[in-house]
Amino acid sequence: MAAAAALEAAAPTDALWGLVHDFVMGQQEGPADQVAADVKSGNYTVLQVVEALGSSLENPEPRTRARGIQLLSQVLLQCHSLLLEKEVVHLILFYENRLKDHHLVIPSVLQGLKALSLPQVDRHTVYNIITNFMRTREEELKGLGADFTFGFIQVMDGEKDPRNLLVAFRIVHDLISRDYSLGPFVEELFEVTSCYFPIDFTPPPNDPYGIQREDLILSLRSVLASTPRFAEFLLPLLIEKVDSEILSAKLDSLQTLNACCAVYRQKELKDFLPSLWASIRREVFQTASERVEAEGLAALHSLTVCLSRSVLSADAEDLLDSFLSNILQDCKHHLCEPDMKLVWPSAKLLQAAAGASARACDYITSNVLPLLLEQFHKHSQSSQRRTILEMLLGFLKLQQKWSYEDKDQRPLNGFKDQLCSLVFMALTGPSTQLQLVGIHTLTVLGAQPDLLSSEDLELAVGHLYRLNFLEEDSQSCRVAALEASGTLAALYPVAFSSHLVPKLAEELRVGESDLTRGDGPTQCSRHLCCLQALSAISTHPSIVRETLPLLLQHLCQVNKGNMVARSSDVIAVCQSLKQVAEKCQQDPDCCWYFHQTAIPCLLALAVQASMPEKEPSVLRKVLLEDEVLAAMVSVIGTATTHLSPELAAQSVTHIVPLFLDGNVSFLPENSFPSRFQPFQDGSSGQRRLVALLMAFVCSLPRNVEIPQLNQLMRELLELSCCHSCPFSSTAAAKCFAGLLNKHPAGQQLDEFLQLAVDKVEAGLGSGPCRSQAFTLLLWVTKALVLRYHPLSSCLTTQLMGLLSDPELGPAAADGFSLLMSDCTDVLTRAGHAEVRIMFRQRFFTDNVPALVQGFHAAPQGVKPNYLKGLSHVLNRLPKPVLLPELPTLLSLLLEALSCPDCVVQLSTLSCLQPLLLEAPQVMSLHVDTLVTKFLNLTSSPSMAVRIAALQCMHALTRLPTPVLLPYKPQVIRALAKPLDDKKRLVRKEAVSARGEWFLLGSPGS
Repeated sequence: MAAAAALEAAAPTDALWGLVHDFVMGQQEGPADQVAADVKSGNYTVLQVVEALGSSLENPEPRTRARGIQLLSQVLLQCHSLLLEKEVVHLILFYENRLKDHHLVIPSVLQGLKALSLPQVDRHTVYNIITNFMRTREEELKGLGADFTFGFIQVMDGEKDPRNLLVAFRIVHDLISRDYSLGPFVEELFEVTSCYFPIDFTPPPNDPYGIQREDLILSLRSVLASTPRFAEFLLPLLIEKVDSEILSAKLDSLQTLNACCAVYRQKELKDFLPSLWASIRREVFQTASERVEAEGLAALHSLTVCLSRSVLSADAEDLLDSFLSNILQDCKHHLCEPDMKLVWPSAKLLQAAAGASARACDYITSNVLPLLLEQFHKHSQSSQRRTILEMLLGFLKLQQKWSYEDKDQRPLNGFKDQLCSLVFMALTGPSTQLQLVGIHTLTVLGAQPDLLSSEDLELAVGHLYRLNFLEEDSQSCRVAALEASGTLAALYPVAFSSHLVPKLAEELRVGESDLTRGDGPTQCSRHLCCLQALSAISTHPSIVRETLPLLLQHLCQVNKGNMVARSSDVIAVCQSLKQVAEKCQQDPDCCWYFHQTAIPCLLALAVQASMPEKEPSVLRKVLLEDEVLAAMVSVIGTATTHLSPELAAQSVTHIVPLFLDGNVSFLPENSFPSRFQPFQDGSSGQRRLVALLMAFVCSLPRNVEIPQLNQLMRELLELSCCHSCPFSSTAAAKCFAGLLNKHPAGQQLDEFLQLAVDKVEAGLGSGPCRSQAFTLLLWVTKALVLRYHPLSSCLTTQLMGLLSDPELGPAAADGFSLLMSDCTDVLTRAGHAEVRIMFRQRFFTDNVPALVQGFHAAPQGVKPNYLKGLSHVLNRLPKPVLLPELPTLLSLLLEALSCPDCVVQLSTLSCLQPLLLEAPQVMSLHVDTLVTKFLNLTSSPSMAVRIAALQCMHALTRLPTPVLLPYKPQVIRALAKPLDDKKRLVRKEAVSARGEWFLLGSPGS
């Protein structure tokens, strides 16, 4: 019985061995299907098939091993659903190992991997295995030749999973870029990838892999554009897709063509150039999409670049000339059409090609410029002339991209006189728009090296001078003329020094005599225009040496009382001086010249104005007004920030002793009727000049040693709590804080801080100096917050305690705005202050919980102070930091809208508006409150609050429509009232907001 059973069990095994032998050794294909059918029916297991193949898989003959693996792979293809997970793992390991086998075996191995990659096993794993082997076994895989490429083509064929396609595209790209053998399978490799072009993929909701359509597009594009060997297959496909009606296909095809041109040569493009040009031309002429037009122009540019860079053999055809000739033939006649219908598309096409290379630019420019010059004179309307001049400007700008060793070869040389004549004609024309284009064209012509003659430059300077004094309705031309003057003055300093500076100097003298007669200057007076022109042309060191003395001399006339001056006149001069200082910052020598010339002069004028007089002069006291001193502060700060430490150290040895010791020896005209002692019982006028000291010392580099620092800090501290002159005390507090911020950590810093803390505590008690002590506390706190000093938390806590103070509470609330804001005169990064990154985020984290807690615990009368402080902090906080905390803080922000303080309302509205756009889901939970409060604030007495409330009503429309629809009728009725507001800006916002609410819920909204 046992023997019979053994024979029955052995019979099927013998049959399996026979089938295996017939397939492997007998080269018969039928046994594979029979084995697969028997495995499916349960007669054999996959394990038994592997055992039967044992000798074949270990055979020394590669063809026999390949047949054995082929049989196993074909069985797996039909029976993969019967495999257990453990069996799959072992089979994958087996196939991984076989990838190292002879190249004849690899196609069968890849077929098996594909079988194992079917739904039961993530195909992604198989692609990753191949990727890993390409990284670690590159030499062995390259040794397989084209068989590896063919095997991968079989694996990839029919792939649909986006995640796997990304990996597969990367593998194909590596096959090409790492120079694997493609053999006769170039077209097959192209077909297996190009079948996905153009990508049409919409990510499913909640996709765990986060694959976007753009990821697949870029990955596929990198494959298609990776080798010129795809050109004969790809270019017809791209032309077909560009000519289709699908917008996305057009864009993808043009972008892919653009990428291909980076690797293609003339020979790949030769047969397709006419068709490519026809498709691009049609898209630019007829498209309704600006994106398609832009991509078409970019593709044309890339094609021309490709044709320009190809190295030609002696007998090769030059495709560039013929290609450009076709473009000119198809576009030139449109430039001459009377209706000018296709003039801009034609110009754009020509400019796209001309910008590709110097050769293309010369070819097209030399053909187009004569035509455009002729058309300019044919047309008499300003609008048509402006259009033609704008096109000319485009071609002239392209000339700037290329340099010419032989200047006589430059194509513009032959047209220079005609171009100058045309530009000067435009500058004298009646149309402001034509003048604007003429100014821009003149700037571009001037930027061409050695193009303009001295006579041309003299005429150009004359026109710019005239344009600088145009009426107010030509403000845009004036601004453009000033900008052009600055640009050209840097290139032609001699011409501007010879022809423009003398005219401006004379104009300034005429302006002074007008002021002496009492003729009040207007905003657009010739006097102001002259000051602006002087600062605009100070773009070259040699010109600065002429304009700076003129401006300083003009400022001196005020101090001498030779002209009727208002503070606005002095501020205008200071603004011009600041602009000159900004232009000097890039040149160290020029910067030092400005500093050692302007700063002593300004200080001398200020010191002279601060001296007591027998007969008080209104004219000289203008220099001591708050606004004028603030303007002088900006000049001194700008002139100091870019000094080198060595030069700054020279200057500080003069300026600090001036304020501490009254040493005026370095000042021009230093004969004063009395001593200058701003800290030692000086007059109120002298104390006010501490602001100028602040501007200087707080703009110095950190490593500059300040002489008599200990005395200076004590004097500043004393002055900061002087109640007789708030301007002086505030300037002293800011100066003290600025120096604290830069002072290195150590014992001296601790001593200064202790002095400040003692001074603040003494001043905050009862007495006349509470306000000044609070200001000192505020600025010292800001100085320490910026540098993350440990004492900053204690001072901030003290500041929070003042929110409940009946006298200082509102000011303490506004102080949080100062702590979170960027200053312009002290504690700035430009002034070398120590400003740590993310100081606002740290301040928020450390202090907002205490603010919220204090609000809940505070009496009703001081709650608005906490709301105001909180609103200031949140309003200046980066929104990504605020969004996670929004649910807990939103109720307080909504309560702040009910606060009667307009500052709180405006700050809160400014904070809420971006949140409506960035966190609609959270904000929609409070829509009833938001609508009510915003509508109430549209009737606020403050125009700024009304505008902000209407902007928030506009932003509300970004919330989910179903949430808003119940409020639509109410809002539309309520927004009718601000349509009649007396202020135009309010009416403008009301129209915009009401229009959005009208469209709410309509189709397409």
